[in-house]
Amino acid sequence: MAKPKVGLYWAASCGGCEIAVLDIAEHILDLAAAVDIVFWPVAIDIKYKDVEAMEDESIDLCLFNGAVRTSENEHMAKLLRQKSKVLVAYGSCAAEGCIPGLANQFSRDEVFDYVYDKTPSTVNPEGIRPQTTFKVKEGDLRLPAFFDTVKTLDQVVKVDYYVPGCPPIAEQTWAVLEAVLKGELPAPGSVVGAGTTSLCEECERERKEKKIKKFYRPHEIVTDPEECLLDQGVICCGVATRMGCGAQCPAVNMPCRGCYGPPEGVIDQGAKLISVLGSVIDSKDSDEIANVCATVFDPLGTAYRFGVANSILRRSKLK
Repeated sequence: MAKPKVGLYWAASCGGCEIAVLDIAEHILDLAAAVDIVFWPVAIDIKYKDVEAMEDESIDLCLFNGAVRTSENEHMAKLLRQKSKVLVAYGSCAAEGCIPGLANQFSRDEVFDYVYDKTPSTVNPEGIRPQTTFKVKEGDLRLPAFFDTVKTLDQVVKVDYYVPGCPPIAEQTWAVLEAVLKGELPAPGSVVGAGTTSLCEECERERKEKKIKKFYRPHEIVTDPEECLLDQGVICCGVATRMGCGAQCPAVNMPCRGCYGPPEGVIDQGAKLISVLGSVIDSKDSDEIANVCATVFDPLGTAYRFGVANSILRRSKLK
């Protein structure tokens, strides 16, 4: 009997999800014995033309990590959708847009102006910018087109399942692989390997009444290791984040950053967090409330660190 065929692809992301696949530890031996990995550019020598030559739906499972930032990412998303029976948005970048999605505050030209001209370490007196084509004596050199807007995978193609996290924890990765191997997949569209409610449900810190007079960044305060971080004024995104990671960050005295995306039923994770923060400010005086709000460092980066591309707004208005 033929083994199931598995593919993995790395689009616009840091590459942490590629490493996370190896975090399944000894299960990597079970995986290697149970499947044929037919596409994994970071680990095996295979070309896009080899995938294009495959029969449609010949890949049983594809883990696609990374957002869609370029024309190459878009092409591969559509190609792997065509060639895969089951396509999984693996990790926060594919599911939510994640850190690359923060670029949706700016246009492509603004991104290029900063990266290739205004950064302190850049020396580019000629103002050179990347070109999609450039002619040299050997022929035409080509680069993928850089899109104005970062998109999530499901904004480009149909996605069958989601595995959240930045990166997903090993238990989640193995859960989706094992489900495919056993033929025990949940309903299409499901989030695999995570819960439905907020991270607070699995956090062991003691929660009390929240009466906030000031918000702190983690390095600005010595916190009580037993008490809810948000109770102490440290912005913890756990109230607006799906459970499933075991609250690993709060367990080591760091606030949740929100990488598992919104809990079930929450449309916009950032809006949910902002609503919660507004409700815990201990004042009815408008000036005092404004002063407390001013202590939130980088509001967009705090509330939408992982979800700008998947939010209601998705990006700032282009000129």
